[in-house]
Amino acid sequence: EKSEKIFSQNNACPYCGLTVGELEPRNFSFNSPFGLCKDCNGLGVKMEFDPDLVIPDKSKSILDGAIVPWSGRFSSFRRQALRAVGKKFGFDLMTPIDKIKPKHLQIILYGTDDLIDFNYRSKSGDSSWQYTNAFEGVLDNLQRVFVETDSESKREWLKQFMRDTPCNSCNGKKLKPESLAVKINDKGIMDVCDLSIDHCYDFFSTLKLTENEQYIARDVLKEIKERLEFLMNVGLNYLTLNRLSSTLSGGESQRIRLATQIGSNLTGVLYVLDEPTIGLHQRDNARLIKTLNKLRNLGNTVIVVEHDEEVIRNSDWMIDLGPGAGVNGGSVVFEGTVNQILNGHKSVTGDYLKDNSLIMLQDKIRNNSGSLVVQKASENNLKDIDVEIPLGLFVSITGVSGSGKSTLINDILLKALESHFYKSNVKPGTHKKITGLENIDKVIAIDQSPIGRTPRSNPATYIGAFTPIRELYANTELSKERGYAPGQFSFNVADGRCFACDGDGVKQIEMQFLSDVYVKCDECKGKRYNSETLSVLYKGKNISDVLDMTVYEALNFFENIPAIKRKLQTIFDVGLGYIKLGQSSTTLSGGEAQRVKLASELSKRGTGKTMYILDEPTTGLHFADVQKLLDVLNRLVNLGNTVVVIEHNMDVIKNSDWIIDLGPEGGDEGGRIVATGTPKEIAKTPGSYTGKYLKKLIKK
Repeated sequence: EKSEKIFSQNNACPYCGLTVGELEPRNFSFNSPFGLCKDCNGLGVKMEFDPDLVIPDKSKSILDGAIVPWSGRFSSFRRQALRAVGKKFGFDLMTPIDKIKPKHLQIILYGTDDLIDFNYRSKSGDSSWQYTNAFEGVLDNLQRVFVETDSESKREWLKQFMRDTPCNSCNGKKLKPESLAVKINDKGIMDVCDLSIDHCYDFFSTLKLTENEQYIARDVLKEIKERLEFLMNVGLNYLTLNRLSSTLSGGESQRIRLATQIGSNLTGVLYVLDEPTIGLHQRDNARLIKTLNKLRNLGNTVIVVEHDEEVIRNSDWMIDLGPGAGVNGGSVVFEGTVNQILNGHKSVTGDYLKDNSLIMLQDKIRNNSGSLVVQKASENNLKDIDVEIPLGLFVSITGVSGSGKSTLINDILLKALESHFYKSNVKPGTHKKITGLENIDKVIAIDQSPIGRTPRSNPATYIGAFTPIRELYANTELSKERGYAPGQFSFNVADGRCFACDGDGVKQIEMQFLSDVYVKCDECKGKRYNSETLSVLYKGKNISDVLDMTVYEALNFFENIPAIKRKLQTIFDVGLGYIKLGQSSTTLSGGEAQRVKLASELSKRGTGKTMYILDEPTTGLHFADVQKLLDVLNRLVNLGNTVVVIEHNMDVIKNSDWIIDLGPEGGDEGGRIVATGTPKEIAKTPGSYTGKYLKKLIKK
């Protein structure tokens, strides 16, 4: 029997008629118009209005303003429209949103095609009109206004009610359907990008190819696997290939750049790395050190700014700066090999390396005062876990990189507590609920971000010491004669500040295509104030002289003024006696900024029911500074508060009251609770990487 077979030179589907041209690399790039999804422009997400942000408080009724973006101007008009909808479908605008039937809430949010008789009356009651039409729904109305408005401020205001949601056309995969249809071993290119780096390596290592395919793909596969190996060797095996660069930590970004350099095989290059161990568990340090040695062995020079003991011990040459910090530093204390510093040279770093100044393990574990329980946490790689956080203790969240620590604490716990206490619009990560909230009264996240973003901000203003200082100067005899108020001594008020630099002490010179340059004001010589203000003295010093004092000097200067001394004492206690009161916040390091924030908390009269959350607070801290940080954190806990830290530093971990260890690995292999307990209990837990390294320290 004769049959007809049709062949085509085009890549086409005989059933749906889909035709694909000759495949090229650009077809698989979401940055190319030839590959990107047309609906989301290759972003994989679209900004859409979120019902939970539009109606944040579901205990309110519509008349009480439950629909936030509809509660401002024209709210009367919108209420009348919703009243007509309620009359048609049988619900009352006085009913709280959480009591309205789901089908009615669906109509309110998404509209209906049913025709409704709308009757409107002006606020004055002078005019009225009516018409019959369908109801478009709150979310569709907001979307239409967002697209059609010419007002940029209106669009920015509406963005607070929107959230990125996966594109329906590409299901968040960023590419057009034709590109997504191309498969290798049943996986499309974006399926491969969804894999963690170590799983991706396994995929390419076990590809089933014909002899001809192997010949074609041999060189490409070699390049792919080598690059994946570089990333694995710097401890990034848990990352997925499609991870947004904006979500990477500074340490992760730095190690990715390091991996690219290893792949380049360059020689004669000077590499400078600033704390490459940030975010790395002790387990992964050995691989990083091996990578740095490989760069050196290629004929390069590697300079590392580092506080990690293991990295320091493995270095070929060491330059130790000090002897103190700030004005007490800036000198080369030691230069030579690690063996030389261990054999007698005196320095703070040397003492720690010789175990003469070990951070000692605390003897007594405090008793908890209740607990907070996060139930069914399943955001990112968390495996539906229940996590109990004891209150009134110093709690460390540990685990290898990518095990789910930041997801649990920053994405779920912190955001949920901020939403509960401060009515934040930020949506917490996926979890069922959190119990025990009645046991705390607020949450404070203390990070290493600057305490201010302008030269005006300084430690004295941040901790509240500058207000009583200004009041003191306003109470001097000369100030009273002239009628000066405390505002006269503020560089934010025109009366007393220098008119030429507006109290900045410096003038900004715009450099067009280069960074702006700041030069000392030639009028006030950097003193910030006018001559009349500077003529007011207290104990022979004017207000500018005080701002130029270190905290240590100011403590002695104001020793008889309790209101000032108490504030300054907290900064001194956190190890910042060397910084100046008027030092610009932009010149403080991350660790210094963090300790200023901690000092501010210590200076407040708290309730003893606060939860403090810190993400890797030891970043940038020397061994000696870690001890000072521990002293401050323990003071907060001794006041009855709870301190929760995400940390890899073993000196901090071993001094915790309680440890929650996540893992066992990163990425898909993580997200589980490996162990919970005291440091000594964790050290005895088999299968815990944290326990393995704790065991060595506790033995010391």
